[in-house]
Amino acid sequence: MTKVAVVLAGCGVYDGAEVNEAVLSLLCLEQQGASYELFAPDIPQMHVINHLTGEPAEGESRNVLVEAARIARGNIRDIKQARAEDFDALLVPGGFGAAKNLSNFAVAGAAMEVQPDFLALAQAFHHSGKPIGLVCIAPVMAAAICGEGARCTIGSDAETAAAINAMGGEHLECPVSEARVDKERKLVTTPAYMLAGQVSEAYAGISACVKEVLALV
Repeated sequence: MTKVAVVLAGCGVYDGAEVNEAVLSLLCLEQQGASYELFAPDIPQMHVINHLTGEPAEGESRNVLVEAARIARGNIRDIKQARAEDFDALLVPGGFGAAKNLSNFAVAGAAMEVQPDFLALAQAFHHSGKPIGLVCIAPVMAAAICGEGARCTIGSDAETAAAINAMGGEHLECPVSEARVDKERKLVTTPAYMLAGQVSEAYAGISACVKEVLALV
């Protein structure tokens, strides 16, 4: 059975992993016959957002691993314990945590840096020739992980696409129900909630992404 490492960036669309995307990713892996293990970095979140108001929760601090454990039902480990050699593929759901906790794209844009523990793991998958799936906003890290020329999608947002190109990637437009595959780099990306208006739309694209990732194993 194909075994996939799934990295979460917290819990909640505005400051962590997008919950629907995370759950749909796990569902699609199970539906398509793969097993998985969950990981997250043991670091403080960039900040905490009140998801009812959309505003920062002043004075609050949360831990990415502890928050991601909400989605994982406690069955999750520190990303430092993950080894690429133990898995066949890597999958990263989106949510702004990918741009705030796994990287600082949300504040640095094209001058982004990727969180060191996550970058080391993702690059280990890439250098081992193992496929990587990045969902929603996570493809902004494609070139940092897979090198210059990495072909990826976040859907059709012009500003984010321009930043991807400025960082050395090549952005490809993509409808919500599809995924884009860079066969040379074994990289698969899909827009999910960068475009999705409904859970079913996000599901269609994530299912396509998972299918393509598993086909590259």
